[in-house]
Amino acid sequence: MKAAVRTALLGLTLCLGAGCASVPADPAARAAFKANDDPIEPLNRRIFAFNFSVDRALIKPLAQGYRRALPRPVRDALRHFLDNLNEPIVLGNCLLQGRIKPAGIAGGRFVVNSTVGVAGFFEVAGSWKMPPQFGDFGQTLWVWGVADGPYLIVPVFGPSTPRDGIGLGVDVVFDPLRYIPRHQNYPTSFTVGRIVVDGIDRRSRSLDALDEIQRESLDFYAAFRSLYRQNRAAELSGAKAVAPPLAPADLYDDPGR
Repeated sequence: MKAAVRTALLGLTLCLGAGCASVPADPAARAAFKANDDPIEPLNRRIFAFNFSVDRALIKPLAQGYRRALPRPVRDALRHFLDNLNEPIVLGNCLLQGRIKPAGIAGGRFVVNSTVGVAGFFEVAGSWKMPPQFGDFGQTLWVWGVADGPYLIVPVFGPSTPRDGIGLGVDVVFDPLRYIPRHQNYPTSFTVGRIVVDGIDRRSRSLDALDEIQRESLDFYAAFRSLYRQNRAAELSGAKAVAPPLAPADLYDDPGR
C-alpha cells in the first residue's frame, strides 16, 4: 500500500520528462484535454497496458477461481468482514470532515456487526437502520480544499490521483486495526492476507462488467478513466454538504507544461 504512494509520486516526477502529453492547440481538443486532466497520458497508457497484462495472467484467473470455489453466501460474508475492518477508518475520516452523524453511524455499525454480526461476517447493522457510510483520507483532503491533481495509473493498484494516493497512505498508516496483529506478532500475514483477499473479492465482483466495457469500448483506457472519474465523484459527493472543495488551479494555462 505504501508502495502505491511512492509510485504515484514517481509518476509525478516522470511527468516532468518525456512522458507528458503535449497540450493541444485546437480549442475543442484543449478543452477535452483539460477535462480529462491526464497530462501524462502516454505514460499512464503504458502502465495501464502492464496492469491489464498482470490482470489477465494472474488476478482475473484468481478471481474466477475464487468465484467458482466459494458459494455466493460465503463470498458475501467475507465481503462484510472486510468492510467491517474498514469501519474505524470511515469513522475517523467522517470526524475529520465534520460529519458527526455519519461518524456515529460508522461507529455503531462497527460495534453491532463486530458483536451481533459475529466479527462482521453478517451485515446486521443495515437492518437496524445503520446504512453503510463512506470516508477515506482522500475524501477528507477534498473536503479541506485540496485539489486532486492529475490522473495517474499506479502499477498493479490502478487509477488514482496524487491526493488520493497520499490519502491511501495515511489511511493505511493510521488504521487502528493494523496495530492489533502487530502486537500479536503476526502483522505480515494479517495485512497481506487482508489486502489480497479484498483485491480478489473486488475483482470477482467486476468480472462481467469489465469484460463488457472492454468489448464495447473503442478505447478501453479512456472508458476506464471515465468510469473511475464518475465513481470517485460519487464517493466524494457524500461530504459535499459539509464543505465544497475549492476550485482546482488551472494547471494547463502554462503552454510550457
